Amino acid sequence: MTIGTITIQKLALADADVLLALSKKTFFDFFGHLNKPEDIEAYASVAFTPQKIQAELSNPNSHFYFAISNGEITGYLKLNYGPAQTEFQDPNAVEIERIYVLAEHHGKKIGHQFIDFTLKEAAGKNLQYVWLGVWEHNQKAIAFYEKHGFEVFSSHEFVLGSDKQTDLLMRKAILSSSKPKA
Repeated sequence: MTIGTITIQKLALADADVLLALSKKTFFDFFGHLNKPEDIEAYASVAFTPQKIQAELSNPNSHFYFAISNGEITGYLKLNYGPAQTEFQDPNAVEIERIYVLAEHHGKKIGHQFIDFTLKEAAGKNLQYVWLGVWEHNQKAIAFYEKHGFEVFSSHEFVLGSDKQTDLLMRKAILSSSKPKA
């Protein structure tokens, strides 16, 4: 599916190696300089293994997508439905668990297009809201989500290695697509 200037391509199990490499790169690029190296390594040793990525790709309630621009993978998105959600497991919601764009592609509105794609997917499934967790110190991401109408509704603990961090939980209601009765 083409959204804006990118093509959004759903991943299959055969994409596991590419996804693993992209996941590691974007995570280290975004958070490596903001956290202790030993905490980043401890988290990555569990979160970014071939087995973990294959299991996530095999879950029928989790969907991964690449953003492709001019034949190049520029980022990825992970959506969780129902029991795959990290919290709530609400059948009326979808969770954006991961949304990452390679640093060299920032400013190209790829993240905006991922949000638009997610909102269209949620509306098409008649879901009530989209939610996500974002590190409380990631002010740029928080501002990005607020710009798209997401609001903080709670928080939870996120453990990165030995560092207990706080993620803000944000959500955006999906407008009903139902037509008025005649």
